[in-house]
Amino acid sequence: MKILVVGSGGREHAILWALQRTSARPLELLCAPGNAGIAEIARCVPIAATDVTALASLAEDERVDLTVVGGEAPLARGIVDEFTTRGLRIVGPAASAARLEASKVFAKEFMARHRVPTARFRVADSAEEAIAILRRGEFGGPEAPVVIKADGLAAGKGVVVARDRAEAERAVQELMVQRRLGAAAARVVIEEALEGREASVIFWTDGRAARLMPPARDHKRVGEGDTGPNTGGMGAVTGPDVLDPATRERVVRQTVEPTLEGLRAEGLEFRGVLYLGLVLTPEGPRVLEYNVRLGDPEAQAILVRLRSDLVAIFDAVAAGRLGETDVEWADGASACVVLAARGYPERVEMGAVIRGLKEAAEVSGVEIFHAGTERGPQGEWRTAGGRVLGVASAAPTLDQALARCYRAAERISWEGLHYRRDIGR
Repeated sequence: MKILVVGSGGREHAILWALQRTSARPLELLCAPGNAGIAEIARCVPIAATDVTALASLAEDERVDLTVVGGEAPLARGIVDEFTTRGLRIVGPAASAARLEASKVFAKEFMARHRVPTARFRVADSAEEAIAILRRGEFGGPEAPVVIKADGLAAGKGVVVARDRAEAERAVQELMVQRRLGAAAARVVIEEALEGREASVIFWTDGRAARLMPPARDHKRVGEGDTGPNTGGMGAVTGPDVLDPATRERVVRQTVEPTLEGLRAEGLEFRGVLYLGLVLTPEGPRVLEYNVRLGDPEAQAILVRLRSDLVAIFDAVAAGRLGETDVEWADGASACVVLAARGYPERVEMGAVIRGLKEAAEVSGVEIFHAGTERGPQGEWRTAGGRVLGVASAAPTLDQALARCYRAAERISWEGLHYRRDIGR
């Protein structure tokens, strides 16, 4: 069976690794565009993940049996629509459904229409309107903390948690006047800041059935103690303490089921992975955001626990037969620690020589996923992105999984390397 994975990061490396590890049948794996680490297990094709026309032609020319889309950008650009038009099998939502992630405004209004519990919010189409909303103090008074979100895709960097009005107004200036994120912040969502633990509930769906993955918790801030700017994710964990069974049942009933019912009611085709970012408030779960694909680095932490055949799962999603498919997971917990380059998430330094990868891979129970690496002129490993590596492990307990990850991380070095030492704490 020939499978194409679209993307170039640690999530895509983890997907390919899991496809290869769990499949009962021989596979030929392709990745576009991939990275140097992915090239160790798949044939990489230099086509951008957002070039949907070229990717569809590649799938036709290579007679690909199934395509799996890793990231949100190609989904928002309509890769599923293009493949479907050509009769090619692909896992992912149509562009109309991908708006759940591509537009924060669409997502919030979708939640309101279908009574999915979420934070109270307002939409601003200009900086002046946003400032007026802030000064009215609709969410607990003019000095109460608020969350400001860019409407469009921003690679995990479009959210500002403002502790007071001055910080909120600065964020509006940066996003809507200075256009730090370009057109992504032409509109913003302003919402109340919720109190409670966060959790990520991610599941496969064919539009009707859902198969939940182990709930995860990620760490977005770059610095220890949840300090510094938001990133794409500095680490993630899974385990029994992330979501107890009673809360999990409530999450499914109050958020997962109404979301799927809303998609069907609006005729939005969704056969792929849906991610719900949650805050567990005293009043119950509230949806912070939707993602329309596996999270990164949640995918790395989750997939190391997968026991079932991932090819069979994706095949069932694409065929609309997920309800007939059981998914098994290893008991216990897991973790992924992200190793980043100097300057991440702002001005990233690249090209540093990476040492210790072989020694790190010798730590028992550890998998190393490449997110931003390349080969140098002498075949050496070099950094080629902000998030460079993800060190992941599954174990009977979270403490054991984290200990393995950090033992491996300590063996890796390059100039400017940094990572959080409090993941899972």
